[in-house]
Amino acid sequence: MADDAPAPSPAPDLAALRAAAAQAAAEAAEARAVAAQAALDAALAAAGTSAPPPDQDVGSASEAVAQRPPSSDAQVAAGAPGADPAPGPGTSDYAAQVRAAYAAPGGVLALGALLEGEVGGEATPASGVQVGLALSMLNRHGLVAGATGTGKTKTLQGMAEGLSDAGVPVFLADVKGDLSGLAVPGTSDEKVLERARSIGQDWTPASFPVELYSLGGLGTGVPIRTTVSDFGPVLLAKVLGLNPTQESSLGLVFHWADSQGLALLDLKDVQSVIAYLVSDEGKAQLKGIGGLSAATAGVILREIVTLQAQGADIFFGEPAFASSELLRVTDDGRGVVSVLELPAVADRPALFSTFLMWLLADLFQDLPEVGDLDKPKLVFFFDEAHLLFRGASKDFVEQVVQTVRLIRSKGVGIFFVTQSPKDVPADVLAQLGNRVQHALRAYTPDDAAALKAAVRTFPTSPYDLEQLLQSLSTGEAVVTVLTEKGAPTPVAWTRVRAPRSSMSPAPTETMEQLVAASPALARYGTPVDSQSAYELLTARIAASTAQAATESEAAERAKELAAMQAKLERDAARPRSSTARRSSTARRSGGVQGGLDSLLKSAGSALGREITRTLFGTRRR
Repeated sequence: MADDAPAPSPAPDLAALRAAAAQAAAEAAEARAVAAQAALDAALAAAGTSAPPPDQDVGSASEAVAQRPPSSDAQVAAGAPGADPAPGPGTSDYAAQVRAAYAAPGGVLALGALLEGEVGGEATPASGVQVGLALSMLNRHGLVAGATGTGKTKTLQGMAEGLSDAGVPVFLADVKGDLSGLAVPGTSDEKVLERARSIGQDWTPASFPVELYSLGGLGTGVPIRTTVSDFGPVLLAKVLGLNPTQESSLGLVFHWADSQGLALLDLKDVQSVIAYLVSDEGKAQLKGIGGLSAATAGVILREIVTLQAQGADIFFGEPAFASSELLRVTDDGRGVVSVLELPAVADRPALFSTFLMWLLADLFQDLPEVGDLDKPKLVFFFDEAHLLFRGASKDFVEQVVQTVRLIRSKGVGIFFVTQSPKDVPADVLAQLGNRVQHALRAYTPDDAAALKAAVRTFPTSPYDLEQLLQSLSTGEAVVTVLTEKGAPTPVAWTRVRAPRSSMSPAPTETMEQLVAASPALARYGTPVDSQSAYELLTARIAASTAQAATESEAAERAKELAAMQAKLERDAARPRSSTARRSSTARRSGGVQGGLDSLLKSAGSALGREITRTLFGTRRR
């Protein structure tokens, strides 16, 4: 191909034009390399030698270029799987592609700056090339992954700050207690400022509007509670660790309680319903819809007792938290950052991870359909996501997949945060269009397999990703996101921005002041014990017991009266020897008979009263 190849015609797609220019340059370089090699071969032949001088390696370079398979300019620009690798890192062509792909006219959540250099060597930020996520594509969800200590939490913190400044409310699960520092301005030092200058970040200390929550008031924060009825049988079965058969039986319990109008507010309500349904009276209630075996009921009741022993009673009850509280924006237009403080329940991962899933499910049920927005209504960060899926049933995973797939149209974006992409089921991972991958380690064969699997999920790039992912420094990540057109961006080796708020937890006094000043504290601070299934079933059982006792007593009285009547009839049938005797006996028996008639009349009246009370369901004292 000639060096003076005609320039491509103007086109509106700048990324495609840059890619075409890079392709042309590569082909021109290939032609020059081949020509130079031919000249070198001729010179060597004339000199009587058959190998190039030791300090030259032109042939191997031209051979590597010649072996590169052809591909379309569009594939190069998009960084699509199977595409020809774009110009390598450290070249202005690839930096130009990244700059164009990550520019979103509708607004960008800045993440960091592109790094150039050799993998495993010294890397420097590319001048003016910023990496970020299009605000309009954040409801396509995402994954933030990386080994422990690689900077995931600070990446979350920086993303929360950028979203808040953009007017987007944020929800964060703070498992380790680090994220409360968002409420406190960061500390300036030369190291932070130098890092910020190197990546083009205008760093100034800042605090952000933070609302602190806690599960049931266990910890510092406004209590978040929900009723067992709202929580539902599928999520409760996950918390209790039930198998599919036991989960199905728990669903039957919920169905019967709903059909009877029995509110399941807390765990003792569930216990009372299960105990009633396996009693002699309750068994008849489930005829025709499957029934509840005593063995299964016993397993469920034992697991509930175990959960209560862990203090879970405080998470269920009223007042139930309204998930709409998470969508608040301040008067100055900044999104409120809701931080759920979880250190106090860090040893109960199944409980808090499932509780977070309930929050998502509740949002899904309550929010209207809004389609695609310029920016999301809420971004939900699901930290320690692997805990959610550990030991999960098929039905539970299906519910998570459905929620993730459909909540996009409600204007909510979800970011799962975990150590490795393999921690998230494939059906869920397939819904995550934005990827921020911090360093991965390969200390074991399983780690090595997970690393290779992670590499295969990225678009084709000029990086040796397997090597790069193992050599990333703390605060660096490999990024690919969706453009506003829905195409994946080129893979970008990125140095992430430093948070502007404090990287340490907020002081206890500051956290207590935040909670005391919260308007939500008046609504959710004090628990309420309303009448529910426990009270209603207790009253029903007491009434049934009283009715049975009354009926038994009435039957006993009727039996006594019948015996007395039979005795009188026998006495009246006995023969008498004289009229006087009969007369005397008659006189005496007249009084007896009168007394007997009075007794019979009184007893009959009493029996009538007992039956009447039974018919009206009143309780005899």
